[in-house]
Amino acid sequence: MKSFGDLGSFASELVAVEVRFHMNLARGLDRVAKKVKQTAKDELGEYQQEIGPFQSWDELADSTKKDRLSQGFSENDPLLRTGELRNSIEHQTDVNKLEASIGSNSDIAVWQELGTAKIPPRPFLGAAVELNREAIKRIVGGAAISGLLGESSISQDFEYDHNISES
Repeated sequence: MKSFGDLGSFASELVAVEVRFHMNLARGLDRVAKKVKQTAKDELGEYQQEIGPFQSWDELADSTKKDRLSQGFSENDPLLRTGELRNSIEHQTDVNKLEASIGSNSDIAVWQELGTAKIPPRPFLGAAVELNREAIKRIVGGAAISGLLGESSISQDFEYDHNISES
C-alpha cells in the first residue's frame, strides 16, 4: 500500500489518478468508436439478422434488384452499390466530455437506418453497437480499471486481465 508524508502528496496522487483514469477512458472510448464504425462498414452489403431492438432486414424489392442490375451493380448487396454510404461512416471522440459519435453526414444513411414511407428500415449503425455490446463493456471497463489502478500503459484492447485476489 502506498503511504503519503503529507496531505499535499496525497492530493497530488489523487489528481494523477484522475488524469490517468480520464485519459484511459478516453482512449478506450475512442477504441470502441473505431470498432463500432468498422463493424457498421463491414455489415453493409449483407442482410442483417435481428439483434437487440433492431429487426432483421427485409429482402430488397424486385424493383430495386432490377434497378441495381440495370445500373451495373450486383442484384442483392443491400446498402452497397458504389461504396459511398460505407465510406461516409465516420467517428468522432470528444476526449474532454468522454463522448463518442459514430455516424454519417449522408441523408441516405438516415433514410436507411430509420426507413421512410417507401423504404423499410435497415439499421446498420445501431445494430453495429449491439453487435459490439460485450466488447464495449470489456474495453471501457478495462480502461476504467486500469486507470484507477494507476496503469497508464494498458493492453491493446484495454481488457483488464490481471488476477485480483483478496489478501
